[in-house]
Amino acid sequence: MTPTKVLFISHNHPKLLAGGVEVYMAGLYEALRASPEFEPMILARAGKPFTPTNALHEDSPFAMVGVDPNQYLLYTDIEDFDYFGGTLRTSKDVLSEHFRDFLVSHRPDVVHFQHTAYLGYDMVRIVRNTLPDAAIVYSLHEYLPICHRNGQMIRTKNDELCELESPRRCNECFPDITPQDFFMRKLFAKAHLSLVDRFTTPSEYVKQRYVDWGISPSRIVVKGYPALPRTGVPRAGATARNRFAYFGQLNPYKGADVMLRAMDLLGEDFDGHLWIWGANLDKQSPEWRERFEDLLAVDRETVTFAGAYEHAELGKLMERIDWVIVPSIWWETGPIVVWEAFQHGRPVISSDIGGMSEKVTDGVNGLHFRTGSAEEMAAVMQRAVDTPGLWDTLHAGIPAQPGHSMADDVEILRCIYRDALAERATAAGDRELEGAGIG
Repeated sequence: MTPTKVLFISHNHPKLLAGGVEVYMAGLYEALRASPEFEPMILARAGKPFTPTNALHEDSPFAMVGVDPNQYLLYTDIEDFDYFGGTLRTSKDVLSEHFRDFLVSHRPDVVHFQHTAYLGYDMVRIVRNTLPDAAIVYSLHEYLPICHRNGQMIRTKNDELCELESPRRCNECFPDITPQDFFMRKLFAKAHLSLVDRFTTPSEYVKQRYVDWGISPSRIVVKGYPALPRTGVPRAGATARNRFAYFGQLNPYKGADVMLRAMDLLGEDFDGHLWIWGANLDKQSPEWRERFEDLLAVDRETVTFAGAYEHAELGKLMERIDWVIVPSIWWETGPIVVWEAFQHGRPVISSDIGGMSEKVTDGVNGLHFRTGSAEEMAAVMQRAVDTPGLWDTLHAGIPAQPGHSMADDVEILRCIYRDALAERATAAGDRELEGAGIG
């Protein structure tokens, strides 16, 4: 049997940036490669600021990743990307010629978009025009098609959470952009995404936001991220459950600044300690980076900034702590760090909205606090330290298998790909009949 060739497309390669989507894609690539039913490929965007230079070769924007013949980088100029419209401004030939030729050369059966940032929605149309029989799957990891504010659905004036977009409301957040332009932005994105056969979302909440935006619910499959079975053990010799940790990106929406303000409210007498393992602070806006660095510069005996970490180190880091904090001020879609915490047997203290509250059940496997409230976060952390037996109760509430396994993930995708390919085959048959003047 000829294996199904699946091309994953993403805005970053895991060797360049080990974010949640990239780490998930790397694991999925290996899982599919181990199956005789699939031949996976990766095509990931590269270029500044995630690589030292832009395209390595004058005549081609492609480069192999190491010696793996099924992993490629596609270099684009980030300055040429129209973030508002979701398209490349001038270097259209990168997609219309080079990417098209790449598709013709490799002829994947399934093209699975993990992300199109810095690449463009145009890629979807080029796939459909070049490979009309290929199935197109698009994973919606955040809300970029809906929200111009980095896909976060947070209003610009007061950081109020937003659940309903409209040209008027979007113009209120960005007065320099007309409602008409926002209307055209939505039409452009929807026109390209209408060519997608199936979407996946990591939570029901994300699905509902996209249904409200205009995607048919029948085309969306809710599929959380895979998780390994719970393997973590309680911290050896612990007499108090008072060690907290943050793992992840450092950006304006992850709430790390709220966490530092909570530690200030708890004060130096707090019988607990917070470790911050965070990355990519240098890639944030100068204004936010300065604000966070000012908060970080406060002399606190109760906080340790540990910087970036390798994903392979995560198990050892988890062994040192008791609680994982997920303080995001945006909705989150289904943060992978929650599954990683549960895998290592660590209860999660999280904001009470979106994908976080869908994964973390207050009082069962973690604790909630009101999103963005340093006061409530501080109170919950104090409760976590002061309440005898609370950690043990929440630890016991973490299921032996948090979420589904990677094998389950592959099976879910197998069904998605099969159904989408069957629909493409039916469409191809209809086209042949029409061409023959039948029907």
